[in-house]
Amino acid sequence: MSTHRTFKYYDLIMAGFCTVLICSNMIGASKIVHMWGMTFGAGILFFPISYIFGDILTEVYGYARDRKVVWAGFGALLFASIMAATIVGLPPADGWPHQAAFETAFGQAPRIALSSLIAFCCGSFTNSYVLAKMKLWTQGRKLWTRTIGSTIAGEFVDSLIFYPIAFYGIWSNEQIVQVMISNYLLKTAWEVIMTPVTYRVVNFLKRAENEDHYDRHTHFTPFSLET
Repeated sequence: MSTHRTFKYYDLIMAGFCTVLICSNMIGASKIVHMWGMTFGAGILFFPISYIFGDILTEVYGYARDRKVVWAGFGALLFASIMAATIVGLPPADGWPHQAAFETAFGQAPRIALSSLIAFCCGSFTNSYVLAKMKLWTQGRKLWTRTIGSTIAGEFVDSLIFYPIAFYGIWSNEQIVQVMISNYLLKTAWEVIMTPVTYRVVNFLKRAENEDHYDRHTHFTPFSLET
């Protein structure tokens, strides 16, 4: 693959991916809601969009370029967690009334961010690897099998890592298991529901970018920024 190739939409997709990742982890991860007869973390209403981004990136641009976006997301989330911890830890001015609110909203941010970083990297690389391999196995046919199949694998790894690290000792064990299972099912269902949208975006990008990458000679190590 040429390292000098440039794309019109790649950077925009990277920016959108990082935005979804930070917002879903920093805003929605610690709130539990009960809807549709299920209990789940509010962040999963938006977090699966990052996996859809990952599917689109790997399908169109290939594993290596998606890997670069994953590391960009890692850096963005790491900075957000450091910033949150720093701001919460700064001594408030006398009479400033919002310190308790900040501690409630962002006090767990470092732990949540750590678990998010680990789970995100493991889940995202699993998702991208499975999709890239399935594209070769299916010879580029039946996109839905690899977008859904890769999400089943990636979201399983993500959920299995994130909730125990983030909330052990804060939530009850039963609550962790319940939310983990509910979230996994909902995140996977999101991928199924969004499949028609994924098809449209993928088809548009393949035409617009004149790119439909197959990872036949890709080195699948996650520890690289080479494209």
